[in-house]
Amino acid sequence: MIYIEYSFSISPKQPATDILIAELGEKGFESFIKSEIGLLAYILKSEWEEDILNDVFILKNPDFQISWSHKEIPQQNWNAEWEKNFHQIKVGDRCMVRAPFHRAENLQYDIIIEPKMSFGTGHHETTHMMLQQILDSNLEGKSVLDMGCGTGVLAILADMKGAKSVDAIDVDEWCFLNSKENVERNNRNHIKVYQGDSSLLVGKKYDVIIANINRNVLLEDISIYSDCLNPDGALFLSGFYLKDLDAISSKCSIHNLQFEKKLEKNNWVSVKYVN
Repeated sequence: MIYIEYSFSISPKQPATDILIAELGEKGFESFIKSEIGLLAYILKSEWEEDILNDVFILKNPDFQISWSHKEIPQQNWNAEWEKNFHQIKVGDRCMVRAPFHRAENLQYDIIIEPKMSFGTGHHETTHMMLQQILDSNLEGKSVLDMGCGTGVLAILADMKGAKSVDAIDVDEWCFLNSKENVERNNRNHIKVYQGDSSLLVGKKYDVIIANINRNVLLEDISIYSDCLNPDGALFLSGFYLKDLDAISSKCSIHNLQFEKKLEKNNWVSVKYVN
């Protein structure tokens, strides 16, 4: 597969960088790396159009100076790019997310991720907060769904936390294959990875549902998540900004899901709802 790489120079960087990531995500861009000058963003060439940025609002905002260029990136160059730009991260003092080429540390949860073109390394605020939510939750013996699994990092941590079964689902083939690789790499035995969307959830039931997806998909699928939750179940949502929280909570309330806990980082939020 061939990807198109966009290199953005952004000043000031925040909140423009995060807004740009959100807008590009809705355009089909799959992966992002925050750089010294701004942002690198990647989209499959087959999904790309010359005018793809024409209606990206943040690029027209006079409060920010944003310039960009783009080029083709052959797939075989991608792993080298990750090795140059991907740094291990820690979530509190209990969890590390690292690539195979990083040295392990003596932490309770050591997750090895080969991210390739998938979203979910822990670097983005939403993934980091969802990892924190999982760390703070008792998943022992519970059935878990990781919807929009990306690299599978959240599913892997849920399994490490003692979940009896984990379904990891992503609509993107690359994410599906990458999640399967990462599950095997971390020797997790209770995770099943599927390619598809929320239509796969018909007739399924879970104790815990994790969904780190964009706002519009969440609003569309909250009713499905509610139907899939067992009594006393928990729904963890992220992938949206603080300004979208009222709309998300309102939709959850309609389906008898009550707000319990919120984490916030750089205007991104991660929220726990219970039924």
